Amino acid sequence: MSRTHTLTTTEDRTLVWDGCLNVRDLGGLRTTDGTRTAHRAIVRADNLDRLTAEGWDALLDHGIRTVVDLRNIEEYKPLLPLPDGVELIRVPLDELAGSAWWETYGRLDGTPLALRPYLDHCAHAAAELVTTIAGARPGGLVVHCGAGRDRTGLAALLLLALVGVEPSEIVADYLLSAPNVRPLYGMLGLPDQHLRIDAVLAEAGTTAEAALHATLDGFDPAGYLLAAGVDPADLAAVRARLLPS
Repeated sequence: MSRTHTLTTTEDRTLVWDGCLNVRDLGGLRTTDGTRTAHRAIVRADNLDRLTAEGWDALLDHGIRTVVDLRNIEEYKPLLPLPDGVELIRVPLDELAGSAWWETYGRLDGTPLALRPYLDHCAHAAAELVTTIAGARPGGLVVHCGAGRDRTGLAALLLLALVGVEPSEIVADYLLSAPNVRPLYGMLGLPDQHLRIDAVLAEAGTTAEAALHATLDGFDPAGYLLAAGVDPADLAAVRARLLPS
């Protein structure tokens, strides 16, 4: 893929929802059979609690009718109430991981190194996410967490892999979030997490890009989800949502 094409695709997918910093449509990504994912089907985003009235209008104008919130319930602190016509569904990925996972892998949180251990040990959570999306009402759907990078990145990786998006496209999409969320730390008065993330990656002798490719290498999303108990009809429903008819 040429540099020009990559930039054009990214610009087309980036959405401006006032109050959010890291919003992208998952449409327009190339699959291994040469098709592209559908626009206005699934959007990935950061914290929708910060959306202004204008931001919610933009979300509605994009056709969103379902919000899948990947955060724990105590993180939910909306500035404005959910608009009429939008359904909120919770799939709290951190909570679903359980304490044993956090004790073993918590130090990797925030880095791509956490993705494969999550998939390996939390298939029940991945299954709940995919089943939820499969059963969502007609219309666009947005999946989000706090920064739109880690939990949302995992969700996007899983969904895009399921519909056969090229690994290089999945990796590139994940990496777009890092510069987008950097201003968030200053807004919240927090230290820049990228310093810790870089240190964890360096200690493991890898990079974010390499860790993401390693996560996808040999990963069979359909087989994985079927083994986790997802109904084949639900896999088909997600594919129908994210691929053009």
